[in-house]
Amino acid sequence: MNNKESVPVVSREVLAPFILVTSLFALWGFANDITNPMVAAFGVIMEISTAKAALIQFAFYGGYATMAIPAALFVRKYSYKKGILLGLALYAIGALLFFPAAKYEVFEFFLGSLYILTFGLAFLETTANPYILSMGDARTATRRLNLAQAFNPLGSLFGMFVASRFILTALDSDKRNEMGELIFNTLDEAQKIIIRSHDLAIIRNPYVILGVIVILIFIVILISKMPQSIKSDVQGSAIDSFKRLVKNGKYREGVFAQLFYVAAQIMCWTFIIQYAENLGINKTTAQNYNIVAMSIFLTSRFITTYLLKYINSMKLLSAFAVFAMITTSGVVFIEGMMGLYLLIATSAFMSLMFPTIYGIALNGLSEDDSTLGAAGLVMAIVGGALMPILQGLIIDQGSLGGFAAVNISFLLPFMCFFFIAIYGYRTLKIHVN
Repeated sequence: MNNKESVPVVSREVLAPFILVTSLFALWGFANDITNPMVAAFGVIMEISTAKAALIQFAFYGGYATMAIPAALFVRKYSYKKGILLGLALYAIGALLFFPAAKYEVFEFFLGSLYILTFGLAFLETTANPYILSMGDARTATRRLNLAQAFNPLGSLFGMFVASRFILTALDSDKRNEMGELIFNTLDEAQKIIIRSHDLAIIRNPYVILGVIVILIFIVILISKMPQSIKSDVQGSAIDSFKRLVKNGKYREGVFAQLFYVAAQIMCWTFIIQYAENLGINKTTAQNYNIVAMSIFLTSRFITTYLLKYINSMKLLSAFAVFAMITTSGVVFIEGMMGLYLLIATSAFMSLMFPTIYGIALNGLSEDDSTLGAAGLVMAIVGGALMPILQGLIIDQGSLGGFAAVNISFLLPFMCFFFIAIYGYRTLKIHVN
């Protein structure tokens, strides 16, 4: 342990590049959480069905699924820095395309803009995570990634704040009468056109500002000296790397663990509102509980980064997964505010999981294999688009077996955490490097 303590998490030589790359984690956290409320907003503004409005999430996750592998191949051929620059360029283009999308008021234009934006996010996540791992001693790689990932929820919190304070509250289409009914639905077409133009501009502005900020970050990284970690003379082919990864049990199971983690995270955060509403709490107040959950998540991320200095990452992952199983079982079987508090508390145990699964799965891989391996772990983010749909179908049932269906629905994240606990155990006892 003393030997491990003497190894710095981030050395002075790479501190500046580490800070620059870490800022990217906040960037995609912001994009995630400013976009989530847009599903409901577009449904009203564009007068489209919930199913069609949900294409916002499909475009978001689809961008990750489409571009993760090409991003990895690009980084293999060139470098981490060039991968980051291309990711920032795509991010900025997608964000700035919200301007013409709002002008022409075409929903599909917004979808295309978001799809391109998440091309950039896929590049950034596929590149930044293994880049952070490579910035120092392998013994502190997981702690280093946990530290960098701690800034992701900071971006998420800011995205939630901007969405709630500068977008949702400013939408004229969301105004209601004394009966609680949307006024927008009662207006004639001429009035709707005026409100639609106003509200689409409200949605547009944060994205355009974000695009300008991303361009500035692009320039800073372009002129900065960054460590070169990918060798230009790498020999093996991508096919060879893929074959090695498929045969690697720790990595292969890590991809599934990551998929289940992202699914659990999205389910726990998305349906806090429905759980609270079942207790008679209104949406505005329920959203505050969501913000509390994210704040706990952020605080716990910093605490666990410290704990990893003394506790094996695989042991801590298993322990936190078991604790998450305990809290989610309470969410299922304990009705009332205690169930809601346990749901919020689950965020404390989720905080460790994404970067730790990531670090464990890639640990021991060559840099040649790590870039493609990172792509598989980024593609696992698609789990956030799959199981929440099933949870929504369960919630729609109203009640099941004498319990509120919204309570029963949290058996799904419970099962996800069970798989993660098993993965932590297997990496500790079976997949030993």
